[in-house]
Amino acid sequence: MEEQNYSPSTPQTKKRRNPIAWVPSVYFGMGLPYVALSIVSVLMFTDLGVGKEDVTFWTSLLVLPWSLKPLFSLCMELFGAKRQYVFLTEAITALMFGLVCFALPLPSFFSIALAFMGVLAISGSMHDIAGDGLYMQELSSSEQGVYAGWQGAFYNLAKILTNGGLVYLAGYLSKGIGLEKAWMVIMAICAGLMLALSLYHMWVLPKETAKERRSVKESWAEMVEVVRTFFVKKHIWLYLVFIFLYRLGEGLAMKIAPIFLKDPVMKGGVGLSNEDYGLIYGTAGTIAFILGSILSGYYIAKFGLKKTLFSLVCIFNIPFAVYLLLALFQPQNLWWVATGIVFEYFSYGFGFVGITLFMMQQIAPGKYQMAHYAFANSLMNLSVMVPGMISGKLATQLGYEGFFILVLVVTIPAIVLSLRLPFAHSPETKEVA
Repeated sequence: MEEQNYSPSTPQTKKRRNPIAWVPSVYFGMGLPYVALSIVSVLMFTDLGVGKEDVTFWTSLLVLPWSLKPLFSLCMELFGAKRQYVFLTEAITALMFGLVCFALPLPSFFSIALAFMGVLAISGSMHDIAGDGLYMQELSSSEQGVYAGWQGAFYNLAKILTNGGLVYLAGYLSKGIGLEKAWMVIMAICAGLMLALSLYHMWVLPKETAKERRSVKESWAEMVEVVRTFFVKKHIWLYLVFIFLYRLGEGLAMKIAPIFLKDPVMKGGVGLSNEDYGLIYGTAGTIAFILGSILSGYYIAKFGLKKTLFSLVCIFNIPFAVYLLLALFQPQNLWWVATGIVFEYFSYGFGFVGITLFMMQQIAPGKYQMAHYAFANSLMNLSVMVPGMISGKLATQLGYEGFFILVLVVTIPAIVLSLRLPFAHSPETKEVA
């Protein structure tokens, strides 16, 4: 069927709202729930006395819906409009945050809060699909480039606010009203922010043009073809092993690192307060991540991904040694702790660009480029989720020192593989499979 009618740059009879009115807020709305579920919930449940094995397992499982995006997107294409999905999922997310807030004082708060967070995770994943879809549908290719920076900036602003500012506020409030009520306030703030976004987006999001709906049979047939063509790509199985190994160390470390940083020195941790954690890990660390990501882009642009891949894998993985050093020496000087964390986060941001571009340039190219990139990204998320689920048990059995040694050991296969990894596509050419 021939594509027709509308491109974002086509003059419209109705005045088109400037994308700056909604792009930053939509991506802020993507970042807040994900960071709250994947990182901040770890701190909240730990503060409220839940053991690290339960915390790491269940909060890792909560990110599963972000790996199921291809299935969700199929259903969303058949029913409803992207605009409606954005503000409705934000409203559902706000409701779930509010219910988590009221669940915290209950005797079985952990299981009840997890149930609400499960709904929140599905809602957040669907919000991401709708937000990305609206962005690609409403903006021309040139506009997408212009506003790409706003995407990243406001997603990371949500991360700074949630893992930095709100965690700091939780620590500050806990001194006056106790940890339980402090975290209730934080969940209520998250609910209020998401509700405000929902109401704002009901008014500001662009109205979508009518489009021809495909039948369930047609959509399913296309989904099957997308999956089939993905798994017959050249070197695809080797590439999937590589992207899994690339983030394996991160998958183990990301749930334990916040717990380790906050655990008392007598338990082998560093003993950071929520305020110190919010400032160092949540705020300064995230800023370092952004800076590393920006500089990495220039580095790869100058030398090319193939020449830089080995260095990027090393830069991404080896700095996890910072946590091993912190576990060995347990410094009480905040400057030493902050320097180590900022260095690790900078390296994390610098190296993360490598795996993103690898998927874009080596896995995605072909007829279904966008779908294959989303598919690869979803599979890659499993390399963080699965290790995260067992990280608490491993940390309990090995202790922090042994655990972070293990983290460094599991990074070795990705580093070795990057030396001999074949490239199916030249970055200079765009192939259509």
